[in-house]
Amino acid sequence: MKLNELLKFNDIVIQCHDNPDADALASGYALYWYLKKMGKKPYFMYRGINKIQKSNLMIMLSALEVPVNYEPDYDKEPELLVTVDCQYGQKNVTMTKAKNVAVIDHHQLTVDVPKLSEVRSNIGSCSTILWDMIRDEGLYFHDERLLSTALYYGLYTDTNRLSEVSHPLDRDMLDSLVINKSIVTNMSNSNISLDELKITGKAILEYDYYDDNKYLIIQAEQCDPNILGVISDFSMETTGVDVCLAFYVSPAEIKYSVRSCVKEVHANELAEFLSVGIGGGGGHIYKAGGSIRPEKLNASDNGANKDIKQFFKERMDAYYEKYQIIYAKDTVLEKTGLKKYEKRKQELGYLKLSDVFPINTIVEIRTLEGDVNVRVEDDKYLMVGIEGEVYPITKEKLERSYKETGMAYQRNFEYEPSIKDMFSGEKKTVMPYARGVISTGTSYIYAKPLERYVKLFTAWDDEKYYSGKPGDYIAVREDDEHDIYIIKERLFNQLYNEV
Repeated sequence: MKLNELLKFNDIVIQCHDNPDADALASGYALYWYLKKMGKKPYFMYRGINKIQKSNLMIMLSALEVPVNYEPDYDKEPELLVTVDCQYGQKNVTMTKAKNVAVIDHHQLTVDVPKLSEVRSNIGSCSTILWDMIRDEGLYFHDERLLSTALYYGLYTDTNRLSEVSHPLDRDMLDSLVINKSIVTNMSNSNISLDELKITGKAILEYDYYDDNKYLIIQAEQCDPNILGVISDFSMETTGVDVCLAFYVSPAEIKYSVRSCVKEVHANELAEFLSVGIGGGGGHIYKAGGSIRPEKLNASDNGANKDIKQFFKERMDAYYEKYQIIYAKDTVLEKTGLKKYEKRKQELGYLKLSDVFPINTIVEIRTLEGDVNVRVEDDKYLMVGIEGEVYPITKEKLERSYKETGMAYQRNFEYEPSIKDMFSGEKKTVMPYARGVISTGTSYIYAKPLERYVKLFTAWDDEKYYSGKPGDYIAVREDDEHDIYIIKERLFNQLYNEV
């Protein structure tokens, strides 16, 4: 859906979910701003039995001039109703009759949504979706500091103080917004009430610790999601605790926070695993979180009529049992079962990092798979794959394995990788610097399909692992027994031919 599709309507009402949080208020505020810019006269409201009372949200409404109205008894039937940060028909949004309905949301689909819908379940906040949709209409927020601050705070709160940000689009929004930091500080320091302080203490006292894999599970009473981050962050200070999962259960969702302090467990991967098929999760390597829809959990074979804490324990144990861990620099793959392959004549891209930023610059490479920080060196090159994946290569291996096409490398990706100077903040997209290369046919690998899930620490990065699942391929270069890597199943036949 494009936002300009809404402009054919005149009587437009924007509604966020009952008991709105900062993300719902910010995303509704952004849509209101866009429609006003386009000459419309929208009305922004929330319903339900409770009026906003949380201190941080009261500050947000006042300091950021959020134009929302509380309408518990709204009885009009607008020409168009747009629900933001929720889906029309869900239990957490009071039903409002309307001639037409549109939905903009970032949660998992739990109801049938109308044709006019934009639901992106892999994005950290609905604020990010509105920011991106408004950008697509050619409008920007450079002079809208209050709205920009609201959007920032929407993502900030929905991702547990940004610790659960996983999609590069969320990070792009953070980079672009000019915000009022003092207001954000004021709101974030008014986030915990005395009652929530009691919830925190009580939850921590009732922890469950599992020594076999050194993890905690902590159940809290229903609270602001940020409280889960407070609980799990504090608990991670404990000796002998490698991973912590804190959660609460509400009628609308089961919210959880994940923390890890060991490189063998990526919090974002664990958060995603916990909710696969019944919700969504993500974040950073060490801090992440997610949510589960109760109706989806109750409908699942392993969730129906089960104690939630027991459900989480079973999923945690399944996660630990699932993976084989491989450290490439200490491993030589047995050749038994491996077949020999050569690179297909597939055009890929490469670039020299020092062509983008000067040598010794610390840069952040942003891709759909995550951010990587490196120092620019004369011999440091990047390969760009057919899906926008980026991985390092030395000059010697590049020249031995590929020949240049003499042309720029051109492809369209879901998300185009970029490189940012960490000191100046200057950001450049990768593709203008990428040149095309084709395999020389002299580069060989040995590979076989994985039979189980694997975490692979590569020889060039022993702090961050790459995950492989059954059907993906584990491969090793013929000329370097420790250059072991994972190739996704969907890509393997596009990239390699059996010799």
